[in-house]
Amino acid sequence: MKLSHRILLSLCVMSSLPALALSDASRTRLEQIQGRWAEVNYQLAAKQRETAFAELAQLAASAVTAEPAAAELRVWHGIVLGTYAGAKGGLGALDLVKQAKLELEQAIKLDAGVLGGSAYTSLGSLYYQVPGWPLGFGDDDKAEALLKQALALNPDGIDPNYFYGDFLQRKKRYKEARTYLEKTLSAVDRPGRAVADEGRRAEARELLKVVQEKR
Repeated sequence: MKLSHRILLSLCVMSSLPALALSDASRTRLEQIQGRWAEVNYQLAAKQRETAFAELAQLAASAVTAEPAAAELRVWHGIVLGTYAGAKGGLGALDLVKQAKLELEQAIKLDAGVLGGSAYTSLGSLYYQVPGWPLGFGDDDKAEALLKQALALNPDGIDPNYFYGDFLQRKKRYKEARTYLEKTLSAVDRPGRAVADEGRRAEARELLKVVQEKR
């Protein structure tokens, strides 16, 4: 199984909407996880990412253990597991993406609108990038439905627009893809998320080049 690290999973630097249900300690852990994720995903050399994501996955798991009812922490544990899978690659990554799926589904059960629909964005991105049966659970129809749910919750967000744009260009729906990728570039900056936003916009620019060449 081949998983793309830069997309799969850039898995989502998610929304920075307030995590009101979190304790102060867990809010601090969440911010640490988000910040470290952006550094590893966008600033570390590729050969260093697998080890760094493995360490970050342990930190995220510990945060969930400390506050298991916090949907925000489960979203980010899922995100980290997904990007760890992308860095690891091969069949060994499949267990990681399955774990990520379970965490994101649990986050939705706890709070469907958590972090501006971030769980839907991340889960949708998994569904279109993971192989289908018998190796994986990939399903393009389910992916599109989830990504549309994310956009309904956060229509101007950088991540839901980016991942739906990526999905559309993979389906060769280039005109539609361009619209969402351009919205990615015009999305409002998120406080404290400069590295993540810069990295996501760079990815969107690269995809726009592909889309423009195909049209």
